[in-house]
Amino acid sequence: MVLAKIFDFALLTEWIDKTLNSFMPEWLTVVTERVLIGLVLLLTYSVLALFYIYFERKVCAAFQCRLGPNRVGPWGLLQSIADMFKILIKELISLKYTDKFLFALAPYLVILASMLAFAVLPWGKGLQVINFNIGIFFLIAVSSIGVLGILLAGWSSNNKFTLIGALRSGAQMVSYELSIGLSVLTMVVFCGELNIVDIVERQSDLWFIFSAHIPALIAFIIYLIAGTAETNRGPFDLPEAESELTAGYHTEYSGIHFGFFYLAEYLNLFVVSGVATLLFFGGWMPLHFPGCDGFNAIMDYIPSVIWFIGKAVTISFIIIWFKWTFPRLRIDQMLALEWKYLLPINLVNLVIMALIVVYGLHF
Repeated sequence: MVLAKIFDFALLTEWIDKTLNSFMPEWLTVVTERVLIGLVLLLTYSVLALFYIYFERKVCAAFQCRLGPNRVGPWGLLQSIADMFKILIKELISLKYTDKFLFALAPYLVILASMLAFAVLPWGKGLQVINFNIGIFFLIAVSSIGVLGILLAGWSSNNKFTLIGALRSGAQMVSYELSIGLSVLTMVVFCGELNIVDIVERQSDLWFIFSAHIPALIAFIIYLIAGTAETNRGPFDLPEAESELTAGYHTEYSGIHFGFFYLAEYLNLFVVSGVATLLFFGGWMPLHFPGCDGFNAIMDYIPSVIWFIGKAVTISFIIIWFKWTFPRLRIDQMLALEWKYLLPINLVNLVIMALIVVYGLHF
């Protein structure tokens, strides 16, 4: 299907490249473009984090029949910005018995993992930092780095509460990575592609959540549960259980180092939601139904970036909804859910999807 009405951001990026090449040597153009891309990623990263902090506070307040932030700026819009400045000016406390190098390294590993995963997401048609044929494999690989930062943070702090929190987090993240990987693999089997952009473009006629039958719906539900656990969000927030562990693995952190953990949690929420959008809901692709040409043409007028962000924020809302609705699980319940239920269901679902593809039973 030809998407004639969707603006291709590749036209904009190619124009920027030609403009820079017109008055710069090639090597300087490459350096300038990389610096610009880095600045745009950092700016987008920061703005998204501020939005998600405000968004969750308002959603939480609505569930609890409160107003939420309402003093700093109109409707409390500047509250997150005020909190950001507060974190930036706070003192970085140096503890006496910590492993200083690993203690300082841990938050940067956590932020690096979320930044790498964040950078590979295609936000719109022709709007991605890098497009290569193993995009899904790269995304799963770099997202696994974060657990190293969490384990280092808990161990290097030389605190029994941080160590328990880190061990819980390690067990939880390693366990639920299996379900995330199998859910992703289920959709890769259906699509036959590892290139993220190709996966999105294969959904131009119908999103996979509709065309791949019940196995896609099962994979999405399992991915949503496992993604919530992978980001250490309630009801799977045992690594940060404040009633038991003070603040878990980042108890001893202050200032911007604590801010890095805080930012990474919200950006991981967006990455999990963004990947679900790409695999199940067409990414930046508009809502199309075969045969409804008039409706499809209207949908094409909505910018692809709006489609992607709207879908990702909607899925994020569902994950936030989980946190403020369900009580926290015990550690044994959490691990039993993965190993006794989600993993076997996922394996059977993968086999069913493979049979559907082999015998052509999909739309």
